[in-house]
Amino acid sequence: MSRVYNFSAGPSMLPEVVLQRAQAEMLEFRSAGMSVMEMSHRGKDFVGIAEKAEADLRELLDVPSNYKVIFPQGGATGQFAMVPMNLLKGKASACYVNTGIWSGKAIEEAKLFCTAKQVASSKESGYTTIPKRSDWDIDADAAYLHYTSNETINGVEFQDIPQAGGLPLVCDMSSNILSRPLDVSRFGVIYAGAQKNMGPAGITLAIVREDLIGQTLPGTPGIFDYKKLADNGSMLNTPPTYNWYLLGLVLEWVKEQGGVSAMEARNIAKANKLYTAIDASSFYSNPVDPAYRSRMNVPFRLANAELEKTFAAEAKAEGLVTLEGHRSVGGMRASLYNAMPEAGVDALIEFMQGFERKHG
Repeated sequence: MSRVYNFSAGPSMLPEVVLQRAQAEMLEFRSAGMSVMEMSHRGKDFVGIAEKAEADLRELLDVPSNYKVIFPQGGATGQFAMVPMNLLKGKASACYVNTGIWSGKAIEEAKLFCTAKQVASSKESGYTTIPKRSDWDIDADAAYLHYTSNETINGVEFQDIPQAGGLPLVCDMSSNILSRPLDVSRFGVIYAGAQKNMGPAGITLAIVREDLIGQTLPGTPGIFDYKKLADNGSMLNTPPTYNWYLLGLVLEWVKEQGGVSAMEARNIAKANKLYTAIDASSFYSNPVDPAYRSRMNVPFRLANAELEKTFAAEAKAEGLVTLEGHRSVGGMRASLYNAMPEAGVDALIEFMQGFERKHG
């Protein structure tokens, strides 16, 4: 078997040791006599898996006790609707920072439920930077302020937590959760799809401050109600049990690696290596403001765009896959999530340099 370096933006590569553990437990989880995917979600074995995953997540992110940890379904896209359903609480508007395609999608979904006010936008720059905080036009009467901490498509990342002007701060952290230490107490809601840094697609994380839940919009289905999900241990319906189990294995792996501080150090090293190689070349370029370059997703262009398909094909032949940029923007993109080893980045840089010598 020959595993490749998978630079996909998601679903992304998982730690090999996690996959090996899952393989070893595929037919039988411990002494249960069955696979996790065959278990009742109400049974003792799976409840233990779920409780440990929550405990590990709380430990890794130092989640305060007045926050609920929920594992809903529907991905981050589902949260685009669940956030206004749960947080408007009688108010007519919410504030959004538009820094890329995903924050733009969150805005469009919120418009179904309220006035979604763009307090700042970097659209005119082609989403290559983040608007200065001093220019944000926050409405003090809005229900909350929403931002996307890392834009996977555009490669733009907040390097600190913005001030919310007294509003509950809501953040889509799908693509950089667990990649750096985090002060959860600064937020009202944090949500993230699992398929970047936490596990396979199909399960979602929401960390919600207790005082913000329990007043949903009239007509909100129970499955979209944070309080009902929290009160039922995220098991209001049958959850994606195997995905939850794999998420738990990834959390164990992060702890074994030294936690999120260790992940951050590795991610800084990986990203710095790749950006340095790009900046040192006239053959490759990255369009993002250096102050807001993403550690997780590195988009880059070739000087001759006609060579991009050749680049992707030759990289794949070398075991470097899924380097094509998102279909909406083109170019190339390397995603460097927690599970991507530094050796993968080294292999990519070596290939890029060889490709430039050959085609430059």
